[in-house]
Amino acid sequence: MNEANEFERLRALLEADKVKLGVHIRRMNSPGSPVYRAAENVTPAAIVLVSSFASTVLVHFYLGAAVLAVGCWWWMARVMPRVRDAVFDRTAALVLSDPAQFDFWWSRGVLSLFARLPNGEERAATRRDDWRAFVRDLPDDTETLPAVRIVED
Repeated sequence: MNEANEFERLRALLEADKVKLGVHIRRMNSPGSPVYRAAENVTPAAIVLVSSFASTVLVHFYLGAAVLAVGCWWWMARVMPRVRDAVFDRTAALVLSDPAQFDFWWSRGVLSLFARLPNGEERAATRRDDWRAFVRDLPDDTETLPAVRIVED
C-alpha cells in the first residue's frame, strides 16, 4: 500500500467512525498555531474582566466579585467547549487536507489515532508510533466507535 492509499484509507476510516482522531487542543489553541484564533480566546475573557472592574468601580466590590464569578463560570462552561470544538474541527480539516500536513503535525505530537477492534481489543497510535502501520494493520471490519473526539495530555 503506498502513502496516498494509506492516507485515503485513514480518511475513509475516520469518515466511517471506525477510527477516532485525537488532537492535543492546548498545543493547537496556542499563538503560532495555524488554527489559533486570538479573538475567540481573548475577547470573552476581556469582556468578563472589564465588566467586573466596571461593576466594582461603579457599584461595589461585592457586585464586581459576583460578576467575575459568573463571568468565569460562563467562560469555562459555555465559551471554552465551543472553542475546543472549533479548534478540533479546524485542526481536523487542516491535517486531513494533505498527507504532508498530517505527517508534519503527527511528528509534532499533536495527533493521535484510536480504534476498537471487533474482538474488543483497543489500539492507539501516538507520535512514537507509525500512523501508516497503524492504518495498514487495522482489519476491514473495525467496529464503529462512539463519539469521543478530544484527547489531551
